[in-house]
Amino acid sequence: MNTPYLSIITVTYNAESTLGRTLESVASQTYRGFVEHIIVDGASKDRTVEMANSYKQQHEEYSVTVVSEPDKGLYDAMNKGLKMAKGEFVCFMNAGDKFHDSETLEGVFDNIEHPEQIGVIFGDTIVVDNEGNYLRQRHLNAPEELRWTSFKQGMLVCHQSFYARRSLCPMYDTNYRFSADVDWCIKVMRAGYEQNLQNHNTRMVLTDFLDGGMTRKNHRASLLERFRIMKHHYGLLSTLGHHFMFLFR
Repeated sequence: MNTPYLSIITVTYNAESTLGRTLESVASQTYRGFVEHIIVDGASKDRTVEMANSYKQQHEEYSVTVVSEPDKGLYDAMNKGLKMAKGEFVCFMNAGDKFHDSETLEGVFDNIEHPEQIGVIFGDTIVVDNEGNYLRQRHLNAPEELRWTSFKQGMLVCHQSFYARRSLCPMYDTNYRFSADVDWCIKVMRAGYEQNLQNHNTRMVLTDFLDGGMTRKNHRASLLERFRIMKHHYGLLSTLGHHFMFLFR
C-alpha cells in the first residue's frame, strides 16, 4: 500500500516555552512513511531557533527544514511553509500543539487503502493547558461526513486536525488577520469536491490543541472575519440563518 509523503508545518515566534512538546510529538511518531517537518520562524528573540536547529541535528531520519526571518504575520509565515512543502498531504502543527499520541499518523494512514482518492483527512481535537493536561473536548466536533458546505455550521474541524492534499491548497488570504484558516479549509474542500475526491473521517482524536492562541485572544475580530468569509462562500441569507441558529447552541 502506498504510504503518503506528509509535510508538517510549524510556525513559530518566541515559542521556546511551548515548542519542545511539538518537536517531541513529531519525533515520537511511529509512522514509517515519508515525513518532512518545516519550521518557519518569524525571527524570534528567544531560544526558539536554537531549539529548532538542535532538533534538526538530532533527527536525520526524516527531513527537517528551519527558516527564520521576519514575516508579515501568521498567515504569511504559513504561506512560506506551503511553498516549501513537498508532501502529498500537508498539516499544520503550531508550537504547543501535538499529535494525540505517538501512533496518530500510523493510525491515520494505515486505515486509508486508496490515498490517491482522498482530498482531506480529518478527525477530532481535544484542548489542553500549558502543561499538556486535558481540559475539554473541542466545542465543535468533527461531523461524520465533511463537505465543503459543512462549515456553514462553523469550523467543525480544527485546522490542526485537517490534513489537506497539497495539490488542492491555495495560499492563505492574508487580507484576513485572524480567520484565514477558515477560508483556506473551505477552498481546499471545494477544490476536492470539484475533482471528485473524498474527505476521509479517521474517527480518531488527532490533535491536542493548546488552549488560547491568536483567534481566542482576538475573539470578536475573528468572529467578524468568519462572518465575512461565510458570506463570501455561502451567501448572505444562508450565513445570517446559521448565525441565528448559533445563538441557540
